[in-house]
Amino acid sequence: MNQMEQLKSMTIVVADTGDIDAIKTYRPEDATTNPSLILKAITLPGYRTLLDRVITEARKERNPLIAAQEIAVVTIGAEILDSVPGKVSTEVDARLSYDTNATIAKARALSARYRALGIAGDRVLIKIAATWQGIRAAEVLEKEGINTNLTLLFSFAQAVACAEAGVYLISPFVGRIYDWYLKNGKQKTGTPQEDPGVASVTKIYRHYKIHGYRTIVMGASFRNIGQIQALAGCDRLTVSPDLLQALTEEHADLPRKLHPGTAQTTAPAKTMSEEVFYWQHNQDAMAVDKLAEGIRTFAEDQEKLETLLREKL
Repeated sequence: MNQMEQLKSMTIVVADTGDIDAIKTYRPEDATTNPSLILKAITLPGYRTLLDRVITEARKERNPLIAAQEIAVVTIGAEILDSVPGKVSTEVDARLSYDTNATIAKARALSARYRALGIAGDRVLIKIAATWQGIRAAEVLEKEGINTNLTLLFSFAQAVACAEAGVYLISPFVGRIYDWYLKNGKQKTGTPQEDPGVASVTKIYRHYKIHGYRTIVMGASFRNIGQIQALAGCDRLTVSPDLLQALTEEHADLPRKLHPGTAQTTAPAKTMSEEVFYWQHNQDAMAVDKLAEGIRTFAEDQEKLETLLREKL
């Protein structure tokens, strides 16, 4: 078997793209999108008809611009679900990352649009930035039966808070952690296991399994297949099409690196407080930098998408 096939035997593989053709080629279980991927996808020639349909539907609503943005991401999500057997992650506007109530309202609106298309809630994850406010929003949504994917996760404090809030899934970012350390003077690692991004996901995965948290760990943002190979066995991994292709072309044996294990302890009864969360997160300079940068980047691409749709309207 090639390494893609081997990886699928131990990990749920998720396509990190909005490109339907790529999803059909690599046949992942799930797919995940973000504002940057949606912006890239919707400008592809193959999406021209879809974009026209989005604009037509949006013009019927009270606020066409807001409607167009919601309809665009949900329509692409629905198209993706035609090509994967599992779930699709659809992201809330990054500009709401520090507003709990607005995040909840947007998540409910996106979920309602999926339901209007006849898509069951268990096939959709609402993607939210793992700020304190985003985590609190996810806690409310999970109790309502709206499953969430907490993204832009860089610190151990974020991971612990997400698990204690009962979120469905987290997306710790491997490649962006790796990028930060290289930019800040760290030498390239000798082995993938020494990669700081790989080490971060490994620590989170082991903590979750030891304490019996049900939150799924989905490693994300990879720069090379070595990082993916080092996390083989993780609950899920979301991988870009170019790295999916690289795994398909590699036929060496792929040993499992992460195992759930059998030893468990009782999860801590006391939920992390806001003060403790901010203090622990603030102690990790990389996490502070990358969370803020990620929100800015997604917000910029959300604004570009908004501009494109406004011109069409």
